[in-house]
Amino acid sequence: MNREPSNNGTPKAQPVMTREEIAAFLARAFPEIAASGRVLTVEEVRPLGARVRMAFVATDIRPGGTISGPAMFLLADLAMFVAVLGAVGPQALAVTTSITINFLRRPSPGDLIAEVRLIKLGRRLVVGEIALYPEPPPESSEPPPGTSQPPPEMVAHATATYSIPPGDGGGNMG
Repeated sequence: MNREPSNNGTPKAQPVMTREEIAAFLARAFPEIAASGRVLTVEEVRPLGARVRMAFVATDIRPGGTISGPAMFLLADLAMFVAVLGAVGPQALAVTTSITINFLRRPSPGDLIAEVRLIKLGRRLVVGEIALYPEPPPESSEPPPGTSQPPPEMVAHATATYSIPPGDGGGNMG
């Protein structure tokens, strides 16, 4: 990870891969994601974080009309992997060592957004938190004058730890 001074003099981590590079890497290293019919889009890679969108598919609905827990878990884990790739580069063998998810609200059918913040970036372990939100309402739905539209409520929160292989671990597919 490249580090350059921030405005207050402390190091500010810069991503080592762009969102386009990460999307291409995922397509090469994990073609089964696209083959499953899922559409997962890397929307942003930023210093120590990322945002990933999971497009809604009807097969993710569970009884009760909500998006299933396994679908939300998949998004949280993949979004964490995207943030890890942004921080350490193309490591196909970086693996989840631990992930815990709390389901907070029932999301209605629709796209979900994962926002990732890396909390600790070590040489062998990366720890982060992931917040899942429903797709924000369309911009055309203007809030009343003098008010602001509240952000969508978080539907799930996860914490995750990834293990980074030593050296290139044989998994550097850059």
